[in-house]
Amino acid sequence: MLSHDNVVRSAILAINFDKINESDEILAYLPLAWVGDNFISYAEAMIAGFCVNCPESGETVLTDLREIGPTYFFAPPRIFEGLLATVMIRMEDASSIKRAMFNYFIGVAKRAGRAILEGKPVGITDRLLYALGDLLVYGPLKNVLGLSRLRLAYTAGEAIGPDIFDFFRALGINLKQLYGQTESTVYLCLHTDDDVKPDTVGPPGPGIELYIDEKTGEVMYRSPGVFVGYYKNPEATAETKTADGWVHTGDAGVFTDQGHLRIIDRAKDVGRFNNGTLFAPKFVENKLKFFPSIKEAVAFGHERDNATAFINIDLAAVGSWAERKGIAYTSYADLAGRPEVYDLVKGCIEQVNRDLASDSSMVNSQIKRFLILHKELDADDGELTRTRKVRRRIIADRYGDLISALYSDQPEVLVDAKITFEDGRTGSFKARLKIADAQTYSAMRKAG
Repeated sequence: MLSHDNVVRSAILAINFDKINESDEILAYLPLAWVGDNFISYAEAMIAGFCVNCPESGETVLTDLREIGPTYFFAPPRIFEGLLATVMIRMEDASSIKRAMFNYFIGVAKRAGRAILEGKPVGITDRLLYALGDLLVYGPLKNVLGLSRLRLAYTAGEAIGPDIFDFFRALGINLKQLYGQTESTVYLCLHTDDDVKPDTVGPPGPGIELYIDEKTGEVMYRSPGVFVGYYKNPEATAETKTADGWVHTGDAGVFTDQGHLRIIDRAKDVGRFNNGTLFAPKFVENKLKFFPSIKEAVAFGHERDNATAFINIDLAAVGSWAERKGIAYTSYADLAGRPEVYDLVKGCIEQVNRDLASDSSMVNSQIKRFLILHKELDADDGELTRTRKVRRRIIADRYGDLISALYSDQPEVLVDAKITFEDGRTGSFKARLKIADAQTYSAMRKAG
């Protein structure tokens, strides 16, 4: 339960923080039952007086987004992941000249875009190249996506991959991360415009008190937005909120030297390797899912010597890639087992490993061995939630033999499973899944 005082005080602080005013426009496409839409489309809109645009229907949201061109936009990571995947797939099907131009100017954007957006020094050559890239690539791309007029964008709900986050900021989009929950009336931490880190959620927002529990690593907070309680459930309220107003988030986090909060996983999911170092599977999985060819990843490592992973390929992206390469296949399982696909995924994993090697707290989380599952993880099979979050316990129970094989010297593992076809029929699948090694790297200092 949230009071009007919770909502109004939190909205006023957020409006002042981001200088939101009556000239802004939003697209009110988020569920009304979610606190985020109530906070933005109702409370902030009433206080700041900006224009709230409603989509014609759920099916026309992306079309309406392009038509309206909001200045203030809020979306969960899956929206930005989907937009990026769409861009990448279209570019793979573009002409070689367009692909070469896109790749070149995206390289310029990654090198200079964030610095230009944040008002930091950039060489004259990169500034000129970025301006040309904005004319030829970034501007048209933002226009197609409906993001041309954006001055403020937030993502929240769960962790976004740092590479996905960097991609949009490199285009000149002021995308920032927001961390919070319904019990806090939306926000706890917010990035400031001039101090945005891709792997953090920023410092505590206005009016927020926050600390990390030394024993559990859990994030605790107090704020003007702290909820009144759970409806007719005083026991649950007492478990979540202490007598002096501190609230358990259930998330594990660390503070950086710059005072930013980095959420590494759900507190219950954070583990440790046998050498005692931290293992945060979600952090690794998000980095893997940046690649269009990887739809889902499940990392393992708790009470082990190293990290391994299950991979689900993206059938649309990898299927399109296979057609261009002249690789014939009959099904998801057939495509997933192809040696060319294993090489493709291995390249993605080793790129993530190089990035992890540059982070002293994550160097031990590099993926040493992996396999590509014969089927997509499915919410109907209980392997994912309806919001596509991994159900780790179910996967560990169901695929225990495969996990054990990853931590052996076996080059392959037999799988004998029941599968459900698209038309509802059921059948059995028996095959040997290949297990591949990925190169790992010694700790290295991150450039820049």
